[in-house]
Amino acid sequence: MESRAERAVGLFLSGYNCCQSVFAAYSEAFGMDREMALKVSCSMGGGIGRMREVCGAVSGMAMIAGLACGNTDPGNQEAKTKNYETVRQMADQFKKAHKTIICREILGLLEAEESAAPSERTESYYRERPCARMVETAARIIEETFPDRF
Repeated sequence: MESRAERAVGLFLSGYNCCQSVFAAYSEAFGMDREMALKVSCSMGGGIGRMREVCGAVSGMAMIAGLACGNTDPGNQEAKTKNYETVRQMADQFKKAHKTIICREILGLLEAEESAAPSERTESYYRERPCARMVETAARIIEETFPDRF
């Protein structure tokens, strides 16, 4: 049986962005259907709308943390703090593995790209990009952070 981490990488290799790949692989465990998960996470790809800011895999990780331990009571400071601490710990683990959570730094770009148009997904694209490894790292961190869920 395919693991969720393998599913996340498979989603990426089939053309979904990093955030969609991570989020859709895990969101169904929280009752969210795949189509909704893909829509909700779509905008976070390419470092948020291809601005090359926070890595989409990291955004997907944070979104899963929201489903796992998010807060719905605006007055519950303790719950907010717990969620933020969880997200920071996850981001720290990602940084430990890849030195940054910033998409353009991961890709070796000096600045954001001008175009919002995504790159064509070709064999060369997948071979040259480290993104599948970022998706795999995010999936591993999700499973380590929430071992009772997955």
